[in-house]
Amino acid sequence: MTGSGHRPCTCFIAPPDLLARLAAEGTPEQRDAALATLSASASLRTQRSIVNRLVREGDAAVAQLATSIKVAPQVHNVVYDNQHQGRLQLPGKQVRADKDPKSKDAAVNEAFDGAANTFDFYNKILKRNSIDGKGMALVSSVHYSNRFDNAFWNGGQMVYGDGSGQLFQVGALTKALDVIGHELTHGVTQFTAGLEYSKQAGALNESISDVFGSLVKQYHLKQTAAKADWLIGAGTLVPALGKALRSMSKPGTAYDGDNQPAHMDGYVDLPDDGDPRNDNGGVHINSGIPNRAFYLAATALGGNAWEKAGPIWYGTLTDHLQPDSQFADAAQATVEVAGKLFGAAEVAAVRDAWKAVGIDV
Repeated sequence: MTGSGHRPCTCFIAPPDLLARLAAEGTPEQRDAALATLSASASLRTQRSIVNRLVREGDAAVAQLATSIKVAPQVHNVVYDNQHQGRLQLPGKQVRADKDPKSKDAAVNEAFDGAANTFDFYNKILKRNSIDGKGMALVSSVHYSNRFDNAFWNGGQMVYGDGSGQLFQVGALTKALDVIGHELTHGVTQFTAGLEYSKQAGALNESISDVFGSLVKQYHLKQTAAKADWLIGAGTLVPALGKALRSMSKPGTAYDGDNQPAHMDGYVDLPDDGDPRNDNGGVHINSGIPNRAFYLAATALGGNAWEKAGPIWYGTLTDHLQPDSQFADAAQATVEVAGKLFGAAEVAAVRDAWKAVGIDV
């Protein structure tokens, strides 16, 4: 399957509804930081829309071409310094590639190691050769813009802001391996199911990134499903805002004002109208429902979540989901894949997990 979605994925790690709320209700410093992030995000969506459309037209190399990145064939992991210049100067100055020694800049090394750890997880556990499945070089830019409170995959590379200290802690985004795994997984989805970034399909897109972002972290830390914290971006927000960006085990508890539902009874039917408060039809908000389904399946199966639950969700993403897939489609597909890969016990665990969040299979 190749990416064929009809709507560009414009995900940034910071939920837009959170930014919109802080822009309206936060302290003066928080308002300034949130407004700056929301404004910068709007221009980045245009670039990402172009990249996604070209990818859908079948040119797997276009992502890096479209962002003016020229990577030597032997380079697989490269980090640039944007030097606080912003979108027009991406990727920036090359500062570290595969065989280079560590940089004196911690953000450079963190971005490099995070990309490498994500590549290793996909390669060793899921037998996928990089983001596109064909060895695509992983490109990252650090020190994006000035005190930028976000990190994102722009269709061809990873980009990290430093954080302002008002929303995100300074330097936290390159330290968070699950954030890196989350955003790079948007690239995997781009090259596979191409899930539309709107309403339920978009919430599946976000949830899948949370699933594999968490698994990258769990695999790196060698944590079982029972020992994992199931938090996305733990410690990245300033403490006054909350402990993490999302909780997969207890949606709605990650930060002050977190309104993620954990069950279809709480599903929020929002318009996809460009208003950041409506979050592209609730893609970050409603992702709590499939997130909890994965958590329940993984903990019911026991052991390491990447050994059974991970392959089930990966097989669903790469072989079953379509751009407009809904929660019920994903639930049915995970049950089918569980049966193909494993057996009756795994099928029951996956089916029960979806039932527990209000989706019968």
